[in-house]
Amino acid sequence: MINEQYKYSELTSRIIGCAMTVHTTLGNGFQEVIYQRALEIEMHLIGIEFIREYEMPIYYRDERIGTRRVDFLVNDIISVELKAIIKLENVHFAQAINYLEAYNLEIGLLVNFGETSLNFKRLTNKKYKPLKV
Repeated sequence: MINEQYKYSELTSRIIGCAMTVHTTLGNGFQEVIYQRALEIEMHLIGIEFIREYEMPIYYRDERIGTRRVDFLVNDIISVELKAIIKLENVHFAQAINYLEAYNLEIGLLVNFGETSLNFKRLTNKKYKPLKV
């Protein structure tokens, strides 16, 4: 599952592995919060650093206009958005990309536990701007 051409491939593969364990154990049919709690346990067990339901500010023209909670912010670099729905649709991809752009994160995962098989997509923010240090 690790593909060195993708940035943070090793870490995203570990996150996806945790999600697969959760889906294999619980199956589909639960509410999103159940999968969120189970994924929190799995990632903790293998030592992935994260913040669950991290509240991040949303800006418009350099003005703070609100906040949004990302399901998981992993190592301050990867957004993980969870769904527990029958099928991912374009609106879910757009939402996940919008969060990456709003947070200026380069990589994100969209994970759906609601399907018979775990469905996940790795997303890249094409508008990402590295912070100047």
